[in-house]
Amino acid sequence: NTQPAWTKKPVDLTADDYKNFYRELYPLTFDEPLFHIHLNVDYPFNLTGILYFPKLKKSFEPQKNKIQLYSNQVFITDAVEGIVPEFLTLLHGVIDSPDIPLNVSRSYLQSDGNVKKIASHITKKVGDKLHELFFDNRADFETKWDDIGLFVKYGMLSDEKFNERAKGFCLLKNEAGKYFTLEEYQNLVKPNQTNTDGKVVYLYTNNTTEHHSLIAQAQKRGYDVLVLDSPLDAHFINMLESKNEASFARLDADTLDNLIKKSAETTSALTDENKQQLQPVIESVLNDSSYKVQFENMQADDAPVLITQSEFARRMKEMSAVGGGYDFMGTMPEMYQVTVNTNHPVIMKIASQDDVEKQKTDVRHTIDLALLAKGLLKGQALTEFINRSYTQIN
Repeated sequence: NTQPAWTKKPVDLTADDYKNFYRELYPLTFDEPLFHIHLNVDYPFNLTGILYFPKLKKSFEPQKNKIQLYSNQVFITDAVEGIVPEFLTLLHGVIDSPDIPLNVSRSYLQSDGNVKKIASHITKKVGDKLHELFFDNRADFETKWDDIGLFVKYGMLSDEKFNERAKGFCLLKNEAGKYFTLEEYQNLVKPNQTNTDGKVVYLYTNNTTEHHSLIAQAQKRGYDVLVLDSPLDAHFINMLESKNEASFARLDADTLDNLIKKSAETTSALTDENKQQLQPVIESVLNDSSYKVQFENMQADDAPVLITQSEFARRMKEMSAVGGGYDFMGTMPEMYQVTVNTNHPVIMKIASQDDVEKQKTDVRHTIDLALLAKGLLKGQALTEFINRSYTQIN
């Protein structure tokens, strides 16, 4: 094509022209791009091109060879990592500039003045485009957020200037499917989700199906729950916390009373003697040093036993899985907290039993239910639980 779309003026191109050019570039791609940015600069450097926003998969498998670099319409390379900021390599399209030095090392490119100006300009144009889309038609922007959210978060994590620009259009999504800016969400939950230390706590889930019961318990208390299920979210959460946006806690990290500490104390229906008698029974049933047993004065309608994992330890492991300097956490053994609800009727009934064998059987069944809810009951233990459940059907 001797007259490719990027050499023409935006006013001379229709929406179909941009779509057809995308097909020309990527004939084997079936998804339509979400939107595009037309670059056209002649001072203080020369730059033309068209960049497209593709739909990103949540598995975060970036293809960093989708931007083609040209110099006066002569193809140079599709490896542009040293020319544009890393997060922009997730985009597709073409950039054409005679001002980018060729046949030089990547380290030289990164220090070249023109390259820096071009990279900064492209970053600004991308930020401006997203800002424009959000404020011109927020409803349409929200329909695209699930596809572009990963890109925006990656940009905020890797480029401070883009981070500042993105604060106004970066969205958080709750389990009801509603979207909020960072400022809007803090205003929403601050009245009810501020702990005794004055810190606003954002509750979140990475799986609404697995955490259905935990979400229901949070909603009973008037709490809102975010959905953060992308592979970058552990890093994204850390970044927001470092900027004092809020404190984040996943629903399965602890009891609700511990996740958002309030001043009111709940009393225990179990005596200290009950606890001392029950603890070794529970530990013998678990028979695993990975589980640490503790008693908590929870609400009577909370779960009788809750198995949780430290927010810090789990998050560090998630961050190590996608890189970021926490590789040592990947080798750490999994540790879990077994929290026994001292006010649940089932626990009170078990504690009152005189038949030790019956008590052990009921403890095992209760613990197995908690393990099952956490997805930790597997293999022989799961088979025995199923068979034991069948025998209880009269």
